Amino acid sequence: MLNIIVCVRQILDPETPAKSFKLDPDSRRAMAPAGSEPVTSDYDENAVEAALQIKDTMGANVTILSLGPKSALTTIRRCIAMGADAGVLLSDPAFEESDSYAIAATLSAAIKKIGAYDLDLCGRQEGDWDAGQVGSGIAEMLRLPSVTMVGNISIGDTSATVERIVPDGREFVETPLPSALTISSEIGEPRYPSVRRIRQAFAVEVPTWSSTEIAPTTALNQMLSLSIPVHDAQCHFMEGESPEEMGQKLAIALREAKVI
Repeated sequence: MLNIIVCVRQILDPETPAKSFKLDPDSRRAMAPAGSEPVTSDYDENAVEAALQIKDTMGANVTILSLGPKSALTTIRRCIAMGADAGVLLSDPAFEESDSYAIAATLSAAIKKIGAYDLDLCGRQEGDWDAGQVGSGIAEMLRLPSVTMVGNISIGDTSATVERIVPDGREFVETPLPSALTISSEIGEPRYPSVRRIRQAFAVEVPTWSSTEIAPTTALNQMLSLSIPVHDAQCHFMEGESPEEMGQKLAIALREAKVI
């Protein structure tokens, strides 16, 4: 039976209205507005769906791996309710200042600790920062062949044939197992867990590994500041008796502003 590890991330709800979005300038972090709960990154849910499709077709043991605060247990249990078999949470204040490099290194160390695996799946990019670096970083650190932007997977005896989404069509790639894949939304709509499975998921024990089990990796990048951009736009209307006159006034104004 295949062993699949899926890396998921809990993020602020991307549907949060812009006017409710706030930043803490001291900690340089985005803050969830009152009443808003964090959610699983939708890109990572695509990766979970890809693993479950393989499980439905040929059988597989699916383990969810997440790095984040204690609240990320909710995300792991949701993935188990979708159909995953187990989960591991990496949570420690020592992990909090991680950049994409440090996150990939920490997840890689956890994957090694979990043991045998045939596939490591990640979402195509982060659902909050859109960096898209962690999946490829894990592949590099584990010395795995990697394919990004995967929209379909067919598993063979010792390899996988994947359909890769490219700007001008589709690309088919064969990669040996084990491999690391980043999954695109073309894999299909993530399944919605039933109430019964949600209840069952809360009975599954999810271990939490701290820096005692997984030594933290020092981030290569440090965030110096974080702010919401301020847009200051001014609009000027060209008046005139005819379109020609308004066009002449516009040309003069642009020349005076040294735009043309």
